[in-house]
Amino acid sequence: MPRVLRPAAPTPAAALLQLMALASPALPVGGFSYSEGLEAAVEAGRVQGEPQARTWLLDQLELGLARSDIAVVARAFKAWSRGDFAAVVELNGWVTTTRETSESRQQTEQMGRSMVAWLNNRNPHEPADARVAQLQSLAPAPTWPVAFALAAAQTGAPLREALLSYAFGWAENMVQAALKAVPLGQGSGQRMLAALAAALPGAVDHAAALMDSARQAHTPMLAILSAQHETQYSRLFRS
Repeated sequence: MPRVLRPAAPTPAAALLQLMALASPALPVGGFSYSEGLEAAVEAGRVQGEPQARTWLLDQLELGLARSDIAVVARAFKAWSRGDFAAVVELNGWVTTTRETSESRQQTEQMGRSMVAWLNNRNPHEPADARVAQLQSLAPAPTWPVAFALAAAQTGAPLREALLSYAFGWAENMVQAALKAVPLGQGSGQRMLAALAAALPGAVDHAAALMDSARQAHTPMLAILSAQHETQYSRLFRS
C-alpha cells in the first residue's frame, strides 16, 4: 500500500505568537537602525526607485542571507535544542570571523547583546534558562543569528517556522530601511514586502538543507558598500 503522509501538526498558538514577537520591528534589539549596505547603495546610485530596491533585497536574500545567517540559525537552533554548546561556540565564531566590515560585525554583536538583555529581563519571575548564561558567555560577543536561534528554540516552535520568523523580521526591517533611504512610499513598501515574503519559504528551505561546508558569507559588493558607508558623510543608519 502507498504510504500516507499525515499533515504536520499546526504550530501551537503560544509558540506562533512568540515567533511573531521575535519577527516584530518592536523587538528591542535595534534591527530598525541598520540598512546593511542599502543606504550606501542608494548614495552610490546603485538603488534608485522601487524596482531596483526590490531586486537588491531579493538578491541579498538569495546570495547572502540564505547562504549564511539563516543557515546559521538553523544549525544553532538544533544545537541549542540538543544542548550542544560546543557547536554553538563554533557557529558564533564563524559569524564573527565572516563579517567583512567593522560595521557589519558591530551590528551582529550589538543585536546579539541586546537579545541577551531581552531574554534576561523578559520573565524575571520565572526560573532562568541556563542556556541564556551560556549565550552571554560567548566571546567576543553573542552574535545575532545565534542569539535569535536560542530565543526561537525557547518557543517550542518547529525549525522551519523559526527560520521563517527570522527571515521575515529581516525583510520587514530592510523594507523599512528602503522606505527611508531611497525614499519610497508605503505602497512600494508593501509590494516589496510581498515579493520578499513569496521568496522566503524557498530561501529558508535552501538554508535548512545547506551543508556546513557550503555555508558562505562572501558578498564582495555589499562589503565594499558597507566599508564606504562607515565614512559616509550624511547617513540615517548605522550600517
